[in-house]
Amino acid sequence: MRWLTVGFLALIVLLQYPLWLGKGGWLKVWEYDRQLKYQKEETRKLEIRNAGLDAEVRDLKLGYDAIEERARFELGMVKQDETFVQIPERPVEKRP
Repeated sequence: MRWLTVGFLALIVLLQYPLWLGKGGWLKVWEYDRQLKYQKEETRKLEIRNAGLDAEVRDLKLGYDAIEERARFELGMVKQDETFVQIPERPVEKRP
């Protein structure tokens, strides 16, 4: 009777091994699930970034406001009949 119990326990262990540690076992499934969650988060961030870039491209193609804004801030350009005034910042005084 004791050999029968040991045999059944060995059979149960042999049947459980592929379920937990095999190629498609639970440990692999958990790892793939974790990787999938990480990848979905990264994809969501990239989709938000791409939507912003898409909106900027559409604005540059269709409207002149974005082009004018870039010309003013990035290139320092001014409109015709416009006076450019630059107010320098005061240096911070050091107090003893």
